[in-house]
Amino acid sequence: MHNIYFTRHGETVWNVENKICGMTDSPLTAHGQEQARQLGALVRDSGLHIDEILYSPLSRAADTAKAIAAATGLPARCEPRLREQCFGKYEGTPRDGAEFRISKTHFADRYVGGESMMQLAQRIYNLLDELKADTGKTYLLVAHNGIARVVHSYFYDMTNEEYAAAGIKNCQLVEYTFE
Repeated sequence: MHNIYFTRHGETVWNVENKICGMTDSPLTAHGQEQARQLGALVRDSGLHIDEILYSPLSRAADTAKAIAAATGLPARCEPRLREQCFGKYEGTPRDGAEFRISKTHFADRYVGGESMMQLAQRIYNLLDELKADTGKTYLLVAHNGIARVVHSYFYDMTNEEYAAAGIKNCQLVEYTFE
């Protein structure tokens, strides 16, 4: 058994505006930058054993990871599979839109111009399988809320409704154990 840690990036401009970010690169707000610095201090001072930070190539996650790395001295590298799901036509629309809420429960459907939940799960599950096999290292993954749902579903059984409603707060740190 070994662990991994997961966090979502700091607050973004579109988080504040209640818009779906997806692959659109919405930057961190000043508050989001402060959240990232605080998480870095928390990780540094917590005594957690982490060997390396892997982060999404989108700037909001990359900037969060770099702030954590600066505070902790941990090595950090970009992992392209951690990019957020492409929500296609829904990007830039309200997060609580009725049509989007329904679409999030249709796992095989590709959003118009986007990526299906099944495609997303395949790339994240493949990454997690690799990290599970790498028993000599403990990773901190810095990514997105959509990725948080998939990671959680890898470790825990979830209904479709639980999956669609799942998520974590900006810069919330979650620990998972491979068994």
